[in-house]
Amino acid sequence: MADLPTKAARRAPRTWFAETTPAVLRCQDGRRVRGQLQIVSVTGGLLGLSRPLDRGCRVKLMFVTVRGMVLGGAEMLSPVTWGLQPFKFVKLYEDDESRLAAAIQSCMERYHHYHWQTERYWAW
Repeated sequence: MADLPTKAARRAPRTWFAETTPAVLRCQDGRRVRGQLQIVSVTGGLLGLSRPLDRGCRVKLMFVTVRGMVLGGAEMLSPVTWGLQPFKFVKLYEDDESRLAAAIQSCMERYHHYHWQTERYWAW
């Protein structure tokens, strides 16, 4: 399991998946929390939760992408709103990171293709 860099020289690409992406968080005390992945990158993302977790709380985070399941260690950051809370990955196996990167790339390619197709019909 590789430690992820704390400061990236360049911000990792972020996206959201077209399909609803449920997520499960396992807290250190054994509690399980359900959420929904809103935005994701290989360094972290944003979760929709029914109530925020404590800032700094370490969790195991699991969700499924079109490329397969992703499981990683994450640290919860300060909530943006009552129902939205960002997180950063602190541990991510190479296989999981590859699956996540491939899913993000696939989603971004689909978005750019759709955007380009739509742009062709705009009246400039």
